Amino acid sequence: MSDLALLGGPPVIKSNFRPYNSIGAREKEAANRVLDSGVLSQFVGAWCDDFYGGPFVQQLERAWEERFSVAHAVSVNSATSGLYAAIGAAGVGPGDEVIVPPFTMSATVMAPLIYGAVPVFADIEQDTFCLDVEEVRKNITSKTKAILVVDLFGHPAKLAELRALSDQHGITLIEDNAQGPLATENGKYAGTVGHIGVFSLNYHKHFHAGEGGICVTNSEFLAKRLQMIRNHGENVTENLSMTDLSNMIGFNYRMTELTAAIALEQLKDAEIHVARRERIASALSETVKDLEGITPPVVRENCRHVYYVWAARYLADQVGVSRELFSKALTAEGFPNSLGYVEPLYLLPLFQKRIALGSQGFPFNLSDRVYEKGMCPIVEQMYEYELLEFHPCAFDLDNQQLEQLCEAFLKVFANRDKLRNIEKDQAVRGGVVGTSSSKH
Repeated sequence: MSDLALLGGPPVIKSNFRPYNSIGAREKEAANRVLDSGVLSQFVGAWCDDFYGGPFVQQLERAWEERFSVAHAVSVNSATSGLYAAIGAAGVGPGDEVIVPPFTMSATVMAPLIYGAVPVFADIEQDTFCLDVEEVRKNITSKTKAILVVDLFGHPAKLAELRALSDQHGITLIEDNAQGPLATENGKYAGTVGHIGVFSLNYHKHFHAGEGGICVTNSEFLAKRLQMIRNHGENVTENLSMTDLSNMIGFNYRMTELTAAIALEQLKDAEIHVARRERIASALSETVKDLEGITPPVVRENCRHVYYVWAARYLADQVGVSRELFSKALTAEGFPNSLGYVEPLYLLPLFQKRIALGSQGFPFNLSDRVYEKGMCPIVEQMYEYELLEFHPCAFDLDNQQLEQLCEAFLKVFANRDKLRNIEKDQAVRGGVVGTSSSKH
């Protein structure tokens, strides 16, 4: 085995991988049909059929309902918009509390703030990195209006337990399933177990339409609220069949016909797009499963993991090399990776300074919740010391390239002694060891 690329040897992977492109001839034809029609959007602000969007938008929603076995699908222009709409549909308002994970994209925890509610952070499980049910239970109070759970990295959280817990307390369970299309728990799709689920069609997801999102629910009441929030609900003055549904403030979260037409074609091949990621992840997990100090992604019994990211736990005391230097060595070999995912969100300045909307501290001035380092020790341990993110699932890899990835990992692991020597030399010289440029 040649010397490490970090030490001047040849890298295992000598050229950049090509990003996977799921857009093909069918998507191009669908886009052209929309362009030829001249109708790029068909929403109107009156209570009629076009209040629900144009033909492609409505076709996509029906197809999504069938594919995921849900009663209602409501398209939006992004999953972020979908999260905001879901919080609004759940009736969350100023001073309410919404339990959220600290390990997620920022939009998840911004959604409650938009409605003047206070995010309450619960710690995660160290094996799946998803919300810990017991930590959620500890944080439920009389102010809790919703739980917003994330199916992180493509693995479902303990959704059935969270749904039972939310029903027990009369609160709404919202799933941020942007990273887990086709993931399952006990045969049920992630995104469909909660009262509302949100899927993403963003360009770097498993299948996409550039941007876009889909909210799903089995409640007609929640579906109507989602539809009103999506399309300027305050303008709809006609009486509805549901007497307890009043007009409400809405936004422009509408999906275009062009987006819907492309998404329709992508949905047809959803299983193909997901299976491609599973193939890559399976090979990587098989490669590292017996390496001391490296724990590949955990897949709980009766669950399907769809690998938005292949995230492993790295135990530096067992490997004998700092996570930063190991990551740097992988990068030098051409293996794309990064450290820690995202900083726990409660450490962001917004929460540390307790200023979100305006200059008076709203909505934090409605709560005595404190956001401080140490409040969620598991997520901080994962972020600061253990989690290694690997990104090969996002690339279009043939068998040879996949073998090279596995070879690169094994090469770095086999050269642990050389990496230890680097760290010893750095320590003697008083230098900083292995600051990785791959963290983002």
